[in-house]
Amino acid sequence: MASVETAAEHERILREIESTDTNCIGPTLRSVYDGQEHGLFMEKLDARIRNHDREIEKMCNHHFQGFVDSITELLKVRGEAQKLKSQVTATNSRLQDDGKELISSMEDLKRCRVQQRNIATTIDKLTHCLPVLEMYSRLQEQMRAKRYYPALRTLEQLEQTCLPRAGQYRFCSIMAENIPKLMTQIRDTAMTQLRDFLESIRKHSDKIGETAIRQAQLQRSLDSSVSTQPRALIGRRGRKEAAAAMESDGQGGSPVSEQDSGILDVEDEEEDDEVPGAQDLVDFSPVYSCLHIYTVLGLRDVFENYYRKQRRKQARLVLQPHSNMHETLEGYRRYFNQIVGFFVVEDHVLHTTQGLVNRAYVEELWELALSKIIAALRTHSSYCDDPDLVLDLKNLIVLFADTLQGFGFPVSHLFDMLLEMREQYGDILLKKWNLTFRQVLDQDNFSPIPVSTEQEYKHYTAQFPLQDPELDKLPFPKKLPFSEFVPKVYCQLKEFIYACLKYSEDLHLSSTEVDDMIRKSTNLLLTRTLSHCLQYGIKKKNVGLAELVQVIINTTHLEQSCHFLEEFISNITNVPPDTVNATKLYGTSTFKDARHAAEAEIYTSLNAKIDQFLQLADYDWMVAVPGGGALVASDYLIDLIAFLKSTFSVFTNLPGKVAQTACMSACKHISTSLMQLLLDPEVRQISMGALHQLNTDIQECEGFARAGPVAGFQGDTLLLAFSDLRQLLDLFTLWDWSTYLADYGKPTCKYLRVNPHTALALLEKMKETSRKNNVFAQFRKTDRDRQKLIDAVVKQLRNVIAQHHT
Repeated sequence: MASVETAAEHERILREIESTDTNCIGPTLRSVYDGQEHGLFMEKLDARIRNHDREIEKMCNHHFQGFVDSITELLKVRGEAQKLKSQVTATNSRLQDDGKELISSMEDLKRCRVQQRNIATTIDKLTHCLPVLEMYSRLQEQMRAKRYYPALRTLEQLEQTCLPRAGQYRFCSIMAENIPKLMTQIRDTAMTQLRDFLESIRKHSDKIGETAIRQAQLQRSLDSSVSTQPRALIGRRGRKEAAAAMESDGQGGSPVSEQDSGILDVEDEEEDDEVPGAQDLVDFSPVYSCLHIYTVLGLRDVFENYYRKQRRKQARLVLQPHSNMHETLEGYRRYFNQIVGFFVVEDHVLHTTQGLVNRAYVEELWELALSKIIAALRTHSSYCDDPDLVLDLKNLIVLFADTLQGFGFPVSHLFDMLLEMREQYGDILLKKWNLTFRQVLDQDNFSPIPVSTEQEYKHYTAQFPLQDPELDKLPFPKKLPFSEFVPKVYCQLKEFIYACLKYSEDLHLSSTEVDDMIRKSTNLLLTRTLSHCLQYGIKKKNVGLAELVQVIINTTHLEQSCHFLEEFISNITNVPPDTVNATKLYGTSTFKDARHAAEAEIYTSLNAKIDQFLQLADYDWMVAVPGGGALVASDYLIDLIAFLKSTFSVFTNLPGKVAQTACMSACKHISTSLMQLLLDPEVRQISMGALHQLNTDIQECEGFARAGPVAGFQGDTLLLAFSDLRQLLDLFTLWDWSTYLADYGKPTCKYLRVNPHTALALLEKMKETSRKNNVFAQFRKTDRDRQKLIDAVVKQLRNVIAQHHT
C-alpha cells in the first residue's frame, strides 16, 4: 500500500517537474530529499529521462532528411549570391561615377534654396516692419495735426497688431516704450480740450438758450395743423450725423470734425430765416473725442464721472440768479436763456452719445433745477410791483416751459407756480387799480355830464351801457344823470378783466377755469378795491351834499350795469353765465353798500350842517312874556329852513326813499337838538317867554314840514318829527297840567309823547326862575299863586314818576 502511494507521489513530482518553471522547482526537489524513497525516485527519474531521449531521437530521425535538403539548397544559393554581389559592386561603381555631377548640381541647388529661404524671410520681416514704420509715421503726422482720436486708434492698432507681428527689434522696443507716454499725452490733451469746451458753453449758454427759445417761438407761431417735431432744435438730421460720426472708424478717423471747441460764428446764420440748432451753434467734437479716447484707454467711467461732476457744478452756477434780476425783464430773460442753454446741451449729449449721460442723470439735474428755479422766481417776483412786468414775466416763463417741454422735460410745476403768481399778479393789479380809481374819483366834478351833440352822446353810451328811453327822447343839449366817474370806472373794470384774461392765456386752463379766475379777481376788485375807494371818496373831507347825492346816483347806475359786466366776461371766456357753479359778481352788493354809505354820510352831513346853524341859536332863557305883539321866528332858524329847502330841491334825482329819509332825519335832528337845548344842564333857568319864543320857532319848522319839501310823504307824517317837542311846549304854554296828570298812562292821552322826567326837569328850571324872582314876586299875589301851582305840579309829577317805577 505504501509503495503504491510512494509511486503515485513520485509520479506527481515528476509531472510537476515537467510542467513547472525551473525557478520554482526548488520546493519540489526539497520534498523528494526530505522523503525516505530518494533512491527509488532517482530510478524513476532516470527511467523518465531515458524515455524522453527515445522520443527526441525519434523526432530527429523523422526531420533529418528535410534538414539535409535545406543545407544543400543553401550551398547552391551562396554561389548565386556571390555572383549577385559582384554585379551589385560593378553597378555601384558605375553609379558612383555617374552621380558625381548630379551631387555637384544638388549642392548648388541646396545653396540656392537656402538663399531663396533667406530672401523670403527677409521679405516677410520687412513686410511686418514696414507697416509699423508707416503707422508710426502716420502717428507723428496725426499728433502734429492734433487729430488725437485717430492718433489713439493708430497707437492701439500699432500696439495690438503691428508690433507683435514685427518681432523683437530695437526700434520696436523704443516704439513700445513710447506708446504709454503718447497715450498719456493724448489723454491730457483731450481733457484740456474738454475743459475748454465746458468753459466755452458755460459762457455761451445764454446764446444757446436764446436760440432755443426763439425757435420755440417760431414753432408756436406755426399753424396747429402742421405737425411739429418734439425736439425741433436739434433735429433728426443733426443727430443722425452725430451718431453716424460716432460709429465711423475708418483708418482711425475722428467721430466729428477736429475743430476747436466753443461756439461757432452764427452772425450770418441769424440773418437767415432758419434758426440754427444746437449742433449748429456748438462744436461737440471735444466731448465725442474725449469720450472715445477715454473709452479706448479703458477710463470711460473716470471720464463720465468727471463730465457729470463738472456739469453739476455749472448747473449750480447757472441756477444762481443775480441779486437784481427782478428789476428788469432782461434779467429774467438772461436767467432763463442760460438754463435752457444748459439743458439743450445736456439733451443733445444724451441723444448723441451712448451712456455719457443717461435719462436718470438728466432728470435728476432737472429736478434740482426745477426746485431752484421755482424758489428763485418766487423770491424775485415778490419784489415786483409792476403788473406789466409780471405779465411779461409770465409770458417768458410760459415760453421757457414750452421750450423745455419740447425737449421732454416735465414742466407742470412751473405752471403750478404760475397759478400761484396769479394771486400776486391779482394783488398788484388791485393796487394799481386802487390808484386809478382814486385818481378818477379825485378828478371827478360830481356833476351830470352835459351832452350837446349826438356824437358825444354815442361816445358816452359806447363807454357805458346806458338804457334810458326817456333820456333818448329828450332834445340836445341834455345831461346824462351820472358824472364822468361812471363811464371811466366801467371802462376800468373792463380793462381789469382784460388784464386778468391776458395772464390766463397759455396756462393750459379750461374756459371754465379762466372764467372762474376772472370772476373771482373781479369780485376782489369790486368788494375790496373799488369799495374802499368809494368809501374813501364818501368819507373824505370837503364832500358836500351835492357830491354825495351824485355818488348815490353814480353807484345806482353802476349797480344796474353789473349784469352787462357778467355778459362781458361770458363773451370773452365763452362760458355761459348760467353755467352750474359759475361764480357770480358781487358788484350789486358793492354798489349797494357804497350807496348806503353815501346815504348815511348824507344824513350825517346834513345833521352836521344843521348843527352849525343850531350853534348860532342865541336864546334868552330869561326873557319875559311878550305883550300883545306877535313873535317872530329866530334868524338862525329862518336861515336853516332856507338851507333845507335849497338842499332838498337837489334831492330830486335821488331815489324817493333816500330823499324822504334824509328829510325825516333832518327834522328829527332839529327836534332832538332843540329838546336838548331845553334840557341842557348849563341852562338852569327858563322863563315862560323863552318857551313862547321856542314855540314860535317850532311853528316855523312845522310850517316847513307841512309845505312838503320832499315828495312822497303821506299826510302830516313829517310833522311827527316835531310831535315830542310840540306836545311838551303845548303842555307848558297852555299850562294844561290837569289834563296831562289826569290822562297820563292812557293811550288816548293828549300829551302821550311828553315824558314826566322831561316835564319835571323843565319845571325845575322854571321853579328856579320863580325862586330867584321871589323877592319881588312876594308882593304880587299872582306870582305867589303861580309859584304854589308850580310846586304842586312838581309834587304830583314826582308822585307819578314814583308810581310808574313801582
